[in-house]
Amino acid sequence: MAKLDSQLRMMLEKGGSDLHLAVGLPPRARVHGRLENLDGPELTIDSITRLLREICPDNRWQQFMTNRDLDFAYEIEGLARFRCNYLDNHYGIGAVFRQIPSTILTMEQLNLPPVLRRICDLRSGLVFVTGPTGSGKSTTLAAMIDHINRSRVKHIVTIEDPVEFVHQNNKSIIVHREVGEHSKSFGQALRGAMRADPDIILVGEMRELETIKLALNCAAMGMLVFGTLHTNNAPKTIDRVIDVFPADQQPQIRTMLAECLSAVVSQLLCRKADGKGRLAVHEVLLRSESLPNIIREGQISSLRSLIQGSAGEGMMLMDATLKKALENEEITPMEAYMKASDKTLFMEYLPVDAILD
Repeated sequence: MAKLDSQLRMMLEKGGSDLHLAVGLPPRARVHGRLENLDGPELTIDSITRLLREICPDNRWQQFMTNRDLDFAYEIEGLARFRCNYLDNHYGIGAVFRQIPSTILTMEQLNLPPVLRRICDLRSGLVFVTGPTGSGKSTTLAAMIDHINRSRVKHIVTIEDPVEFVHQNNKSIIVHREVGEHSKSFGQALRGAMRADPDIILVGEMRELETIKLALNCAAMGMLVFGTLHTNNAPKTIDRVIDVFPADQQPQIRTMLAECLSAVVSQLLCRKADGKGRLAVHEVLLRSESLPNIIREGQISSLRSLIQGSAGEGMMLMDATLKKALENEEITPMEAYMKASDKTLFMEYLPVDAILD
């Protein structure tokens, strides 16, 4: 057994989601959103190097030595899989290990909004699932792909770095491709996927111009494309996609996005009021008659009004979802205030001393 396994097991026993290793600190676990020290001595450059080298395949270690950054998956058989991120920093080598649940939870188990099932039934278009790092985007996407896999006969290609949730073929055929192992880049993997007769493509990261443009092309060709972005709401998501491109290309990209954007699902995790676990809250933008014109004309400020006025169709604003969770006493007023876009909506719920601070 690798020496690191004991730290990963300890993290899981505490109910943690991430293990952090850094020079000069003991191992730390993120438990319900907060970092806690684990039993163990402060780590040195030598001790971290030994821990990380032991579980890393030779070819991936060479990549890390060259690039000073590395992502790959590691599994403790019978326990869990982990997404591993190795990095170099001022103090030396560091790493973060995020647990990938061995069981893919269903949309019902995750209590996801029912409207997400309608999104899964789309035949084409571009769907973004967004949120900050650690907000559960991958878990939500895995549940959506699982729903499709159990209910529809489709050819699904996932492109990730690394592959996180591994789906078993059910009604659908699912092909997992890992950047770095099965392809050199997201762009190259997307080009290959376009030639593989897919119905659905999942792109784990859509940060680069090439990846976003290829995803837009795939959606325009009639495929259903799921992708992730590190944005907190629908307006910021649309702005981020357009701003990736040079100014002279942005009018064309606005037109392409207007034609193929089908939905934006933004997700945040809030600490529960009882301190036991976290609650997912959502903002959902769906395609409507007015959405294409809003995108083409750059009237992104109108999106909030569109979402607010279309609640009956399944759309929802993040602040409205936060307010509902607060009224249900699932989260605290301070948690709602900190996560809200319009913080004035939650001022009245805060204690007087919190407002003065």
